[in-house]
Amino acid sequence: MTRAVVVTGGAGFIGSHVAEAYLAAGYAVTVLDDLSSGRPENVPEGAEFLQADVRSPEARRLLATGAFEILNHHAAQMDVRCSVADPVADASVNVLGLLNLLQGAQAGGVRRVILASSGGTVYAEAAALPIEETAPKLPASPYGVAKLASEHYLAMFARLYGIEAVALRYSNVYGPRQNPRGEAGVVAIFARTLLGGQPLVVYGDGEQTRDMVYVADVATASIAASQCSPPPLNDIDGCAFNIGTGVETSVNRLARLVSEVAGRASDIRHAPERLGEIRRNALTPDKAARDLGWRPATSLIEGLRSTVEWLAQRETQSVTA
Repeated sequence: MTRAVVVTGGAGFIGSHVAEAYLAAGYAVTVLDDLSSGRPENVPEGAEFLQADVRSPEARRLLATGAFEILNHHAAQMDVRCSVADPVADASVNVLGLLNLLQGAQAGGVRRVILASSGGTVYAEAAALPIEETAPKLPASPYGVAKLASEHYLAMFARLYGIEAVALRYSNVYGPRQNPRGEAGVVAIFARTLLGGQPLVVYGDGEQTRDMVYVADVATASIAASQCSPPPLNDIDGCAFNIGTGVETSVNRLARLVSEVAGRASDIRHAPERLGEIRRNALTPDKAARDLGWRPATSLIEGLRSTVEWLAQRETQSVTA
């Protein structure tokens, strides 16, 4: 019998790669996306599609009546700066939207819920690097608070209703289909800026670090999380897995590497650092390797090259269209 999965946010950057990975693994896939930031062309061929907000009755009804085995939740308000500017709007999508889906999943007998969480925002700034899942939690932004609250809500539904819970705490994901015109997604923004012959803008001194993980590797983590034994639920860390590389890369180094891959030299201009952003981050993937059989497979240079090539092709197509 074919296993059925709902991928929320499946028309977006990460979610579309996740939906593709499920299809390749033989799952029946339904994509739920309101297209507020996702693109219809990102929905992979072979997937069913429902355009709806995660807070809507339609979204809850889909899960309550669709006989799905897995809910993979990637839809989100994902911009840290937007969460700082309007924490109520952020919580409405990221917390209330999740609760709406969980109620539908509980009514529909969904067996497992996989939550896209954020290893870049839920941990305390002073946590030792690379960060383990049991490190102290102290989000510096409303977005991080919403993600941590979402993990607690998911764990609570698991205890009350027997749903199997998995939280994937992503580091900084990059790759093809990332929006180069948004506020987030530094690799895509740098690549588009370089291809356009403009100077790069680095916020702060550029020595803040990120753990860069390639989107195709992130997608395979969802498949592993769908097929693993149910994680223990002694606390929220029991069912959480860091999805990163364990390697710090400074924003300045990232700018240099993207310039090299793109074959474009560029001036770097510095702007004031932004509220809510962490200074350093790297997530150890050891637990995911042990319990999920997952490790990142794509080197940073390989991933940057693939991302720049995709963006260059996309920019060329938009010019000639």
